[in-house]
Amino acid sequence: MAHYDFIVIGAGIAGLSAAARLAKHGSTLVIEAESAPGFHSSGRSAAFAHYDMASPMVRALTAASMPLLTEPAAHEHPALFIAAKGEEAALAGLFDAYREWAPEVERLTADEARKLVPVLREDWLSGAILDRRAKKLDAHAMLEGHRKQLLESGGTLDCGNEVIALRQEGSRWVVETRNDHHSAGTIVNAAGAWADHIARLAGIAPLGLQPLRRTVITYDVAGALNVSGWPFTKTVGPDLYFEAEGQGRLLACPMDEGPSQPCDAQPDEEDIALAAWRVEQITTLEVRRLAGKWAGLRSFLPDRQPVAGFDGAASGFFWLAGQGGFGLQTSPAMALATEALVARLDWPDALEAVGVSKQSLSPERLA
Repeated sequence: MAHYDFIVIGAGIAGLSAAARLAKHGSTLVIEAESAPGFHSSGRSAAFAHYDMASPMVRALTAASMPLLTEPAAHEHPALFIAAKGEEAALAGLFDAYREWAPEVERLTADEARKLVPVLREDWLSGAILDRRAKKLDAHAMLEGHRKQLLESGGTLDCGNEVIALRQEGSRWVVETRNDHHSAGTIVNAAGAWADHIARLAGIAPLGLQPLRRTVITYDVAGALNVSGWPFTKTVGPDLYFEAEGQGRLLACPMDEGPSQPCDAQPDEEDIALAAWRVEQITTLEVRRLAGKWAGLRSFLPDRQPVAGFDGAASGFFWLAGQGGFGLQTSPAMALATEALVARLDWPDALEAVGVSKQSLSPERLA
């Protein structure tokens, strides 16, 4: 049996970014059931960082993360938030909330917005908000960067090895996988949609995590239209977002939330049709043939806020879960919080500055 200071279960963006920081403080093992990091949610994200989030906590975590989202894993790219006729009040509310973290955000008229995205329907659009300093993220580059940091600090990544049992022996946890046994003083449960399952294996009460399926389609635009310079475009309400996937291809998502069990999510035909329908309602484009389609799981806790903290009923068991659809853009801040709590460091100034406290992330708030 190999012995470690920290065992992180899950090599999505949450687990791998936290493990890269923890490896500086002690021996660290990351166990991932799939054959590669980020196989599920992290690798299927639209991967864009902005402040159009309902949760003030998520906006604050994003603000703390933005300075750490740097090249080559992130680069500035504008984001456009569009409102239908009759949604002017919602647009004004978003503008007020948004400029708390991005004071340079701009209000645009419908005509100004259509200059940026000329296919927006004139009879649908009432106005928009433009964030020129939003960021396009590269999930693969982010994961690879954390993997390299983990290994350079002496950590170990074990992929394709599922955890099948967990038990506490004295002050240490014994982790049984399909291939071997390990022990550690601290377990970091970063298993994404499977985080409650891991807790049950350890005999710990689940937090009530709910995975929600989200669907993405890609399609080629007709004619010689070059979409590569368009901003990431999202409706103010939960209807649609789309962005360029190269010069003549768009990615679109209907922002669906289909309850699911933890699984290798597959797109539902009704959600695929919904995505195409919403594109054609909001723009003048026609979705004639799909170039691709996929689905991923966005996992939420009952209050739809992320969690980072030790379980009050089991010493050494740390929750890092519930990042929903914002795991990539908040992962730097969540990794800072995890490092501080697990390695017993001072609370990071970057989190203090945006009003994120230990208590606000603690699993005890869900008791």
